[in-house]
Amino acid sequence: MTHRFGFLTAAALSVLSFGTTASADEPVVVELFTSQGCVSCPPADAILAELAERDDVIALALHVDYWDYIGWQDTFAQSAFTERQHAYGRAARSTVVYTPQMVIGGVDHVIGIHAMEVADTIAAHRSAPDPVSVEATQTATGWRVHATWVGQGQAPAMVVQVVTYTPAEEVAISRGENAGLSVEYHNIVRSWQVVAEWSGAADFEAEVLPSSDIPHVVIVQAAANGPILGAERLN
Repeated sequence: MTHRFGFLTAAALSVLSFGTTASADEPVVVELFTSQGCVSCPPADAILAELAERDDVIALALHVDYWDYIGWQDTFAQSAFTERQHAYGRAARSTVVYTPQMVIGGVDHVIGIHAMEVADTIAAHRSAPDPVSVEATQTATGWRVHATWVGQGQAPAMVVQVVTYTPAEEVAISRGENAGLSVEYHNIVRSWQVVAEWSGAADFEAEVLPSSDIPHVVIVQAAANGPILGAERLN
């Protein structure tokens, strides 16, 4: 059965390329939980900017809102991103969240300013192929997304997610811990939508109906904020 999804913030999409071995066609998803009000975050934001240039990484900045109380309201923050970070904490059996925090592949938590640890963790994820293949073809009205479980054994319960982001935007911060700084942020997440649950027993198909022109990503993840099992840009 084919599902149809329309996204008010969706992008014009391009064809997904897919490989069966670990390569740039199977990029590693890196989520940075950050805030314009966090004095420790600009170095991590700079690291994410470098990662955003890599073909083998999907780098995404999720701005949280729990720093807003100190005098500067983050212009990109959403409570949904704060909740996503807390959900990762629960999945890791931890009550601690912090900024800047990177979650790599949906499972490894790294302090965002530890560049070598970030690089080593990405390399570890790159060493194995994704257990879910994802590809997309253009249709008259949008894109048809097709996903297949290619991993060993039975697939876990999964969710299919669609993410949109702004590639870059500069913000002049006038209050709070970073008052006086002008920071360029990269791959700023605007929406993160779970569009379907999927068991993997049969192939997944959905028609995405885009309506705007910001970049777009499809991410397949184990349920309850588990490991990310397959992802690809839809530029």
